[in-house]
Amino acid sequence: MTATLTRDTPTSRGGAEVRINHVNKFFGDLQVLQDINLTVAQGEVVTLIGPSGSGKSTLLRTINHLESVEAGQVTVDGEHIGYTRKGDRLVELPERDVLRQRGSVGLVFQHFNLFPHLSALDNVAIAPTSLKLLKRSEALERARTLLARVGLADHAEKYPRQLSGGQQQRVAIARALALQPKVLLFDEPTSALDPELVGEVLDVIRTVASTGTTLVIVTHEIGFAREVSDRIVFMDAGRIVESGTPEQILNSPQNPRTQDFVSRVL
Repeated sequence: MTATLTRDTPTSRGGAEVRINHVNKFFGDLQVLQDINLTVAQGEVVTLIGPSGSGKSTLLRTINHLESVEAGQVTVDGEHIGYTRKGDRLVELPERDVLRQRGSVGLVFQHFNLFPHLSALDNVAIAPTSLKLLKRSEALERARTLLARVGLADHAEKYPRQLSGGQQQRVAIARALALQPKVLLFDEPTSALDPELVGEVLDVIRTVASTGTTLVIVTHEIGFAREVSDRIVFMDAGRIVESGTPEQILNSPQNPRTQDFVSRVL
């Protein structure tokens, strides 16, 4: 079934602006992000591409504070996710407050991360009820609507083990949308799928991209990146090497490293 999300579907509170300013990230002695500067406009779809180990997923995870940073700032509509300002200092928030903030910044993981003991319906409904944003009856109603929108109305009562990989990923997308995020992050959402299941997940992401939610997507699906992106950002060795429209990056890249990468993947 084709997904039919629209701007009237209860998926988002409208897109938000993401600002990443001079962000640096280390894992031990290894610097994985080097002075990253990137602004994603409200409602924009930005795709991060580049070789494995270039820092794409780490950068994505700094946006919702799944990864902290050693230097720099990340804001969503001017709000520091994971921190509060006290004078001229940023102080890390307690985890319960970070979890509430993350309601505005959804993340769809590579490996689904569904709760195996919950049905598809309950996987989608659990976050709004756990955060006390909706009554359970309201959360279930929203979950049914979202499962229908991603083509899974008939699978609401099934458990993850009873679903294909593509179906599980569509449940994960519905779960992320249940909190009506302003920003939705996708971390290689099709890389764990069999090739014949990729299309059904990309179809859902296409429809989400049309709803006005701000999207940041890490993907190796270059054809999909060309189709859905307002802007493509090429990363290598923890740096942003080049950024531009799909036409600019994939057809006429200016940086030699981008040129080499594109020649290998197209």
